[in-house]
Formats: sequence, structure tokens, C-alpha cells
Amino acid sequence: MSEIHAEFDVVVIGAGPAGALAACRLAKSGVKVLVLEKLVFPRFVIGESLLPQSMAYLQNADMLKAIESAAFQTKNGANFSDDSQFSSIDFSQKFTEGWASTYQVKREQFDNLLIKEAEAAGAVIWFESSVMGIEMQGQSASLQGLGPEGSFELRCRFVVDASGYGRVLPRLLDLDTPSDFPERTAIYTHVKDDLASKYFDRDKILITVHPVHSEIWFWLIPFSDGTSSIGVVAPPDSLAKIPGSLSDQLWSNISETSELKELMEGAEECRPVNSMTGYSSKVKSLYGDNYALLGNAGEFLDPIFSSGVTIALKSADLLIDPLLRELEGEEVNWEKDFAAPLQVGVNCFRVFVEAWYSGELQKIIFNPPEDANPVKRMIVSILAGYAWDEENPFVTKGRRYLSAVAAQCG
Repeated sequence: MSEIHAEFDVVVIGAGPAGALAACRLAKSGVKVLVLEKLVFPRFVIGESLLPQSMAYLQNADMLKAIESAAFQTKNGANFSDDSQFSSIDFSQKFTEGWASTYQVKREQFDNLLIKEAEAAGAVIWFESSVMGIEMQGQSASLQGLGPEGSFELRCRFVVDASGYGRVLPRLLDLDTPSDFPERTAIYTHVKDDLASKYFDRDKILITVHPVHSEIWFWLIPFSDGTSSIGVVAPPDSLAKIPGSLSDQLWSNISETSELKELMEGAEECRPVNSMTGYSSKVKSLYGDNYALLGNAGEFLDPIFSSGVTIALKSADLLIDPLLRELEGEEVNWEKDFAAPLQVGVNCFRVFVEAWYSGELQKIIFNPPEDANPVKRMIVSILAGYAWDEENPFVTKGRRYLSAVAAQCG
């Protein structure tokens, strides 16, 4: 096997949405950028329901046209049900200016489109390439890894970790720190659905709360080709009580609902059922000498509000300006220019996730303020991904404000 030596300005680890967007914008700015991806695209991954805020970041990177031409399922809101209560959220009723619709996407197609856009912009892409080691050396970094042509050693001025759940730099640089979220398990698959014969709005994701155990919830994300993503999120010990396979555990939980069970009648699995446990993550720092972490490589909260891709794209969008300035030799305050602005939205989503599992947010969603009340529009804005709008008190006042609103609902 041969050994490859190469030099780049920036090496991006991971070809998902954050890595692709960062690589695309950097390449368009004249930066010599390499993307390392351990898998072959297209590949399956969940996180299929986008939020309208993410459209602005795709637009900033001139990637939106490719997405709009792909005939993905449109998404204009979200429906919530617990068999006894129903609530519908329409993103057009939001408080913040901006996009009011987005898409529900099969990530293998969506991610493949994005990385092709990055390649067309001039980024170099190496698939089947894993980073095994890294050394920071003054104003540069050295990466050692293995690809289809053999081992490689790369030198670059900056490393961007967009490896998602792979979390390459947190592992190699000992950046991981325990998440403060309880451990949960997601079990999921794709099905050929029979929703056309039922009353169902394909333009909205359906979130179903278990009618007895409110900490258990389900997603149903319809795609444009007559298939859907279906999944359950529950405490691991709850799922362990159900004998059999992952498929048995998924459908057993669905059978305990009324509306979702009816919607899934006639559905057929079209890919193996899979699971993910303990997915919440956190790091000591989102940046360091010659590196920065994007999206899930830095912090992942929970799938409940589909915030993962939006946070990933926001982090990539925030990265570009300070990184270009650093490459030009300027002194950059990475806390002020990157980490702190990113954490504004992450912290807002964290409050919403915590309030969902405490029951406060479920109470608000199922018993919302009157339509004329601006508080409802403020909540819709967060659910649409506008978690960085500091004119929204749910962004700036956090849990105390949300708790006060919950006390007035229901």
C-alpha cells in the first residue's frame, strides 16, 4: 500500500451538511480545501426533517437551487398528537422574518447533492478515508489516516471537524465531556406508507406523544415518493422490557397508540430497523488552536425538534468569516466570533428539549395561547429554527420565561 502526502489550507472531516456547506463556501473563497469522509455516498442517515431557518444558510452558500430542483417533500409545519389532544403548527405564523417552509428529505440524496455542490465549487473530496491521528504543530496541523489507496499524512493550516456522530476530534483530542441529558434510545426505519388512503397532511411532520408515558414519543416524516421515516424515542429500560427484535420493539410501541397505529396500517418496512442509544453529546470547547467543531461533532441535543441539521448549517455559516480572517493572518477571537453566537441558538433549543421532557412544552403546544397572542408566534419561530433571533424572549430569557408561559396554559 502506498503512502500519500499532501498539503491543504483546510481539511474538513465529514461530508455531511455542515462539512459540505463549509467546504463549498471556503472553496468559493479561493481556499484549498479537502473533505475526508469515511463512508461512500450516498449513504443512509436520519435527521430527515429540516427547519425553515436552514434554508437561509443554504441560500448563503448558493446551494439552494440544487435542493429546490430535487423534488423533495415540502414542509410547512408540524402536527402534534397524544390521541386525546391535537395541535397544528404552521410555520407561516412565526414571529421572526424569514423562510416559512422547507423540506423533508432522504438524507442520502440530500447530503449527496450538497457534497457534489462543494466538489463543483472546487473542494477535493476523498471518500472511504478515516482520520486515525492528529498532531497540532504551531500554526499547522498534521493528520494521519487511511484511505482506499493506503495510508496518508496531510498537513494543513486548519482542521474543521464536521464528522457528526463520528466525533473524530473530540475522541482524538480528549474534548468529550458528559452530556447532562438522560440517556435515550431511538429506534427507526423507513416504510412504504399507505397514507394516501388516509386523512394525513404530508406537508407536516407528525409528532405523537405516547398516550400514557409522555416521555415516549414518535416521529412520522413523509417523503415525496410514498415512503416515510418512522421512529420512536424512549428510555432504554422501557424498550428493554419488550422482547424480540428492534422491529418488534418499534411496532409494539406504535400499537399502544391509536392515531399513529391507524396511520401505519398497511405500511411495510423498506429498510432494516436500526437504533441509536446515548446520542446526546457535549464537548469542553468548540474550538482550539487550528481547529473548530461543527454540528453534532460539537454538541447534539435530541431529535425532538429536528434541530440537528439547522445547528450544523448554522455552525458552518458562522465558521466562514473568522476562518477566512485567520487564514489571512488576522487575530481571531473564536469565542466571540464563533462559539458564543452559536451557543445562543443551541441553548435555546436545549431549553425547549428540557421543557418537552418535563412536560411544560407539551402543555404549551397542546394548550397554546390564542392566535392573536404574540407568544404563540414566538414559539412557532423557535420550532421553525429561528433560535438565534434575540428579539424573541424565548431566546434571551430561556427556561424562566418558558415556565412562566406554561403556567398560564391549559
